[in-house]
Amino acid sequence: MVQVQVEFLGGLDVIFSKQRKHQVSVEGANGSVTVGDLIDYIVSNMIQKQKDVSVFLEDNTIRPGILTLINDTDWELEGEKEYVLEDGDIVSFTSTLHGG
Repeated sequence: MVQVQVEFLGGLDVIFSKQRKHQVSVEGANGSVTVGDLIDYIVSNMIQKQKDVSVFLEDNTIRPGILTLINDTDWELEGEKEYVLEDGDIVSFTSTLHGG
């Protein structure tokens, strides 16, 4: 189990009770906890309305237009869903899509 901070920015906080920062404890299937496990946790435990899942996910991964950072580094450089989380990591999801 790891404890991480999860941030929802750029308007994503609307689907998370309008709260930007969350401290979460996540368990992994094989002892280690990956970002994929965190995403599953978010979908199962933090998104309150099922219709809002499609705002966050597309094709079982983070929706295009949402910048995902692990400790301020683009998750694509860290292995995306395979990155193994450690206590104290900060994972940020920022929507880059804005209406107007």
